[in-house]
Amino acid sequence: MVSRKRKQKAGDHEGSIPSPPGYSAVPVNFSEKQHASHYLYMRQHRVRQGTQSTWPPDRTLFILNVPPYCTQDSLRQCLSSCGAIKTVELQEKPDLAESPKEPKSPFFHPKRVPGFQVAYVVFQKPSGVSAALNLKGPLLLSTESHPVKNGIHKWISDYEDSVVDPEALRIEVDTFMEAYDKKIAEEEAKAKEEEGVPDEEGWVKVTRRGRRPVLPRTEAASLRVLEKEKRKRARKELLNFYAWQHRETKMEHLAQLRKKFEEDKQRIELMRAQRKFRPY
Repeated sequence: MVSRKRKQKAGDHEGSIPSPPGYSAVPVNFSEKQHASHYLYMRQHRVRQGTQSTWPPDRTLFILNVPPYCTQDSLRQCLSSCGAIKTVELQEKPDLAESPKEPKSPFFHPKRVPGFQVAYVVFQKPSGVSAALNLKGPLLLSTESHPVKNGIHKWISDYEDSVVDPEALRIEVDTFMEAYDKKIAEEEAKAKEEEGVPDEEGWVKVTRRGRRPVLPRTEAASLRVLEKEKRKRARKELLNFYAWQHRETKMEHLAQLRKKFEEDKQRIELMRAQRKFRPY
């Protein structure tokens, strides 16, 4: 009798689907040929009271344990029967940021490390979330109409996606620089307006902007600064103070006299050759 109860409990335990508290477990298969199911854990997206979220809580489905081979398109296809879907986003970990996120660039953001992920699925209507939580499954990620690439086909697709289009990259860079220049211009205009203006308590904000303009950081400007410092050090040097300075000064003077004597000799020889030598 006792052994029969134990077997019944074991059978009930095997039939039940373990899931974290508050989540609904939905089985998914990669394809029709796969018999072992993988489970997605879903719940309605919730945030703490008084906390802002980038996702609308009443229309967003939060999913855990998303396998690496699952793509945004395959997840959209699986949940399309629950209602119209607005966006699907896969992330490496849950989003804890309260401020709105800037749109990611496909060129300047590192590639996500392949592994289990979390997903945020935003439906057009709140009824889509409740319909997704009541799914029984198993859902198919790869179908004939929407196949998921794997093996060498996936490697070829990843390589083709890694090749950057120069024109698209140029447009992306130009757009970013225009937005950056506009932001800097607005900040400078705002700082110029607030310069010297006291606030409500009478304090004046001290900024970097001064009356003396800052030298540009160019090679020519750096060379001018170095030459100026060199001349300043030369004026501060004590001349003919040490004995070796006296010796070097006399040697330089004698060398200049010899040089001038040789130049005069050459000039006289040249004038003699031209028969224009007039000593008196």
